[in-house]
Amino acid sequence: MSLSFYNSLSKKKENFIPIENGSVRLYTCGPTVYDVAHIGNFRTFIFEDLLKRFLIYRDYSVTHIMNITDVDDKTIRRSIQEGITLSELTQKYTDLFFKDLTWLKIIPADIYPKATDHVAEMIEMIQILIEKKFAYITNDNSIFFNISKYPDYGKLINIQSDYLQSSERMSEDEYSKDNPQDFALWKGHKSGDGDIWWNSPWGKGRPGWHIECSAMSMKYLGEFFDIHCGGVDNIFPHHENEITQSRAATGSNFVKTWLHAEHLQIEGDKMSKSEANFYSVDDLKNQGFISEVVRYLLLNGHYRTKLSFSLSKRLEGEQAIQRIVDLSTKLKSIVDHDKVNPGLFPKSHEEFLNALDDDLDTPKALAVLFKWIKKMNKKIEDNKLSPEVALLGLNFLNTVDEIFGIIPPQIEMPENIKRLVNKRILSRKNKDWNESDRIREELYNLGWKIEDTPDGSLCKPVWSLKDQ
Repeated sequence: MSLSFYNSLSKKKENFIPIENGSVRLYTCGPTVYDVAHIGNFRTFIFEDLLKRFLIYRDYSVTHIMNITDVDDKTIRRSIQEGITLSELTQKYTDLFFKDLTWLKIIPADIYPKATDHVAEMIEMIQILIEKKFAYITNDNSIFFNISKYPDYGKLINIQSDYLQSSERMSEDEYSKDNPQDFALWKGHKSGDGDIWWNSPWGKGRPGWHIECSAMSMKYLGEFFDIHCGGVDNIFPHHENEITQSRAATGSNFVKTWLHAEHLQIEGDKMSKSEANFYSVDDLKNQGFISEVVRYLLLNGHYRTKLSFSLSKRLEGEQAIQRIVDLSTKLKSIVDHDKVNPGLFPKSHEEFLNALDDDLDTPKALAVLFKWIKKMNKKIEDNKLSPEVALLGLNFLNTVDEIFGIIPPQIEMPENIKRLVNKRILSRKNKDWNESDRIREELYNLGWKIEDTPDGSLCKPVWSLKDQ
């Protein structure tokens, strides 16, 4: 099966053929570093990580750029509110973002360009748009893109061109989908911006949000590159405006394929800072989540469908990961390590990859995986699994982890922990609940956790919680 993606621009699924054979140039919209990122943001970043991992697995050479938005309306307002410099604010939240990326096992981008380091490129692009009559200067020395001069405006969100005839200006970076307006490329300096400004041919000011991504993406990936990703909330106005100004400036198509991840929801509502209904990575750590469980839960739904999240899903995720870990442990005990051949796989391996070839259908791929796990466990129970087949299984699980990143590093259980676990099992058999609870607490303090299942089955240690 050939690799295909749903292109948000064409609004259909297309076979993926890179511009240059064997290589993919990928741009993903990064964070606006005025606050901690929440897991709604990380749903998009983990989807993009899966995309990148799968492209690499399919033998593409991937050049990945993720921007850091360190100057816009939000960052300026927050720095002024906190009484600190813009750079102090943005460096603080950039550092926290990279810390969260590492914990979530997200493969780093090749370059993380900061908007404040690329103002010269933005000014150059704005000058081109002015020269081509796509942009105009206002009385306060701001620069706006005139959407009436660009007939194809609105293609990404499918706005009819006759709806755009009467257009007003919008100086804010973000606005509603039903309100297309001339958008700011450059904002003349105002008193509310404090000392945040750059010199330009039009006087003091700062770039608009949309011009930042256009200038940085084309600087590092060229005027026409393969894939641009983001969340669905980026589609309008941000990505629509990116397409418009980039194509107008260069005459190139800018991006071949646009991919967008849907919202993460809590109890049916979009997770967002404005609604104060979000979880940060630290929130999840404090609730006992490990990174592999977070990755599993955020990849369990297709990236183009809304996904519901709650803290109660932690156990569901842990149980799924534990099934994978348990089988891996069993296979390692069966396989003949002197006959390792990483190129051989079970039939389910091909079905797993075919599901991902089809627009990264992660639910279908995981269904293939767990169906295969059930089949393998039955063979092990019946003592019908050969070392050769066990080896194929380990190779399959290695592929799963290479693409999904959901298998925790194996930690050998120390003898003292084993003794405590066995002691707790005995206390539960004897219905000595006080002793059972005491041992549970002791294990937890030592960095190990036990979950008792609702059906009353004997508990077993999960993985170490240390350094998570």
